[in-house]
Amino acid sequence: MASEQDVRARLQRVGQEHLLRFCAELEPGPRATLLAELESLEPEALREHCQRAAAACARPPGPPPDLATRLRPLPPERVGSVSRSDSERRRLWEEEGFRQIALNKVAVLLLAGGQGTRLGVTYPKGMYQVGLPSGKTLYQLQAERIRRVEQLAGERHGVRCTVPWYIMTSEFTLGPTAKFFKQHDFFRLDPDNVVLFEQRMLPVVTFDGKAILERKDKVAMAPDGNGGLYCALAEHQILEDMERRGIESVHVYCVDNILVRLADPVFIGFCVLQGADCGAKVVEKAHPEEPVGVVCQVDGVPQVVEYSEISPEIASLRAPDGGLLYNAGSICNHFFTRSFLQEVTRKFEPLLKPHVAVKKVPYVDEEGNLVRPPKPNGIKMEKFVFDVFQFAKNFVAFEVLRDEEFSPLKNADSADRDSPTTARQALLAQHYRWALKAGARFVGAQGARLPELPSGEPPAVFEISPLVSYCGEGLEVYLQGREFQSPVILDENGVRALDP
Repeated sequence: MASEQDVRARLQRVGQEHLLRFCAELEPGPRATLLAELESLEPEALREHCQRAAAACARPPGPPPDLATRLRPLPPERVGSVSRSDSERRRLWEEEGFRQIALNKVAVLLLAGGQGTRLGVTYPKGMYQVGLPSGKTLYQLQAERIRRVEQLAGERHGVRCTVPWYIMTSEFTLGPTAKFFKQHDFFRLDPDNVVLFEQRMLPVVTFDGKAILERKDKVAMAPDGNGGLYCALAEHQILEDMERRGIESVHVYCVDNILVRLADPVFIGFCVLQGADCGAKVVEKAHPEEPVGVVCQVDGVPQVVEYSEISPEIASLRAPDGGLLYNAGSICNHFFTRSFLQEVTRKFEPLLKPHVAVKKVPYVDEEGNLVRPPKPNGIKMEKFVFDVFQFAKNFVAFEVLRDEEFSPLKNADSADRDSPTTARQALLAQHYRWALKAGARFVGAQGARLPELPSGEPPAVFEISPLVSYCGEGLEVYLQGREFQSPVILDENGVRALDP
């Protein structure tokens, strides 16, 4: 390990010597930890990172002045749709997707490096329970969807198949996630097929370009965004592991969507049959002001434009059919070929431009006192996973129904959207619709028939295990012609009523 003198000299060269302000008063253990952390920060890279963060933060917010003239919707021939396609076309997509899964050519990759700060918890979001009758967490729901899609593909093609699960964590989430999976026996997945790896951490920077000390012995660090995926894939030889397994298609998604369909055969099949190297699931924007990025073209190149970069006038433009012209809402749900990811890690990753996130970051002041700032004081630099769309040779988008596939968990229940309550309602409303379609009837405490079209909170609580049904299939054998009174669970052991 480098000496304190060596580390100090390195930091002096790049104007960051303040990080050793309290080094002399530290005990040997914390001092060694701090010096090891600082030694790992390459001086010129640290200088560039801090200068870039301060410069980026100083730029005025809002859309580039000429964006409106450069913006175009995606060409219709590059967009597929669940709702606008006939049943035969959807069947062909699904058939191809299941074929790819049965050939062991499909993997899923979870982006799980962020903390649940906005949710109000200190543990990884995937460990969160939204209040389902089963008590299942996001991680368990996702693991069981993998098991079910493997089963469905295997039954169709008379084989045993595997969908490996790659999970990108961070310094904050790796340890708790690994422990959680071991405690739950990997939710009965083969541990060899659950691969955890860690993304990079970057120093958090003040507005004047100084790295922040969060403790006397610790630099404030933050994950490098979900676009840190590409560096992490290279550093941990993940793509080499995929190649050894014969993986050709990778479904990448974010941890917080309770409705996510892992290794969705319809999406996989659509992308494969289109010959796509890169694809994105999208949902129709609910209204012009909805705060979601838009998948579109800029200068003829596919990309996601953040909602803050699109003026209200552009966001409100209408297409000839009356819908929004820029209506393809991004939901962080992507398809990549392995070969495209290899090309990104080898050639394009250095070209990705970091984005600025201004946050409230606890720090120690010059006297060594811990300060929890009342307003944002630090800059986190992040890359976004979708910023590689521009490098695709054959990009496609695939529109899905929001009620069936997108309900993110981002905020505590004090918020009116994207909360545990809205996520739970979305999943239970979906299960209620599936049960009705399979022939179930629901009655209230007095025996009166409950309505069939729920809005918001479903009229009956009926939870369906992903081990029984991936997307509503196969429920008739359990539910056809039967009457139920809420609450009820349908799992691998059958239907069982719960105490109200």
